[in-house]
Amino acid sequence: MTLEIRKIVSFEEETLVEGFKAADTPLRMFAVAAVIKNPWAGKYVEDLKPIVLEYGPQLGKLLTDRICELAGGADKIEAFGKAALVGLNGEIEHASALIHTLHFGNFYREAVEAKSFLSFTNTRGPANASISVPMMDKNDGGKRSHYLTLQFNINDAPGADEVVVVLGGASGGRPHHRIGDRYQELKELGHDIENPAAV
Repeated sequence: MTLEIRKIVSFEEETLVEGFKAADTPLRMFAVAAVIKNPWAGKYVEDLKPIVLEYGPQLGKLLTDRICELAGGADKIEAFGKAALVGLNGEIEHASALIHTLHFGNFYREAVEAKSFLSFTNTRGPANASISVPMMDKNDGGKRSHYLTLQFNINDAPGADEVVVVLGGASGGRPHHRIGDRYQELKELGHDIENPAAV
């Protein structure tokens, strides 16, 4: 089945003032979304893998190329994440299938030379539903300064038989981050930083 893309949407915001104080360095957050026809809409399909294998690499490369260009280069991306929003004639599983595959996400991870996994949301909703893209530092999952969420919407997507597939990125952490990282709390609680579950 051929991948059908109805539109590609780019979103960007730049925070200059946060918490009544100017940012030393403005924070840029951005996303690129592909609005695609849901190949499984309106029916139950047991084996999703054939289409995942076909669509994943196409979407992964397209969106990675676009977001790196929007960022001004892959090296400008410090935090990253992904999301999928499926229309009302689809399942959450359809959104999950398209983004929870290395055939999709590895394009982005390799482009930005990341060590962390891509944080994510997969939701269902009508056109104009809010899209939330959670992000974390691309190399350090415990770096709380880069725990960010980008929110936007597309007024005419997803249609009932569509899926919005999204990559998000940020140029840095929150402008005035001051809650510290996970590691100090782990030490305070007597946990092994390398094995947080151990006491």
